[in-house]
Amino acid sequence: MPTYEMPMLLRLMTKPEMRTILKRTAQLIFDKGGFIRKIENLGVKPTPFKISAHGAIHKEANYFIFYFDVPPTKVIEIQDEYTRDIDIARLAIVKELKPLQQPCTLHEELLPPPYRPSVKKLLRVAQIQEKKNMNKQKFQYNNGLDYLPFQR
Repeated sequence: MPTYEMPMLLRLMTKPEMRTILKRTAQLIFDKGGFIRKIENLGVKPTPFKISAHGAIHKEANYFIFYFDVPPTKVIEIQDEYTRDIDIARLAIVKELKPLQQPCTLHEELLPPPYRPSVKKLLRVAQIQEKKNMNKQKFQYNNGLDYLPFQR
């Protein structure tokens, strides 16, 4: 099962109400055959713009991020269920992207250009192309006329 992350904006409420909403949210994930890896509470923050949801305008919200695994066929059902919940102002479910592990090449990049492996490779490719071009015949207009009829 792939890992998904779901940033949620909940309306402002008391802690007991928030606890019940989070339990309800988690229970739906469990009911769909998934499991929760992590829940992050980012706290109460102002929203970047006024959010109108379920007949109310939200200027501040409780920010949470759920990290969970669930079968891909159930993601649409989960998102549909949460969009109808009046306590959730905004949410999105996205597949968690793992950062690519790139080797550090700082020591190569600090070398002068002629000594870098990438530049050496480019020079070798250029030399090969140059040798190919030397063997090529140059095109000659051989029409037997002293002038080119198609040029004015």
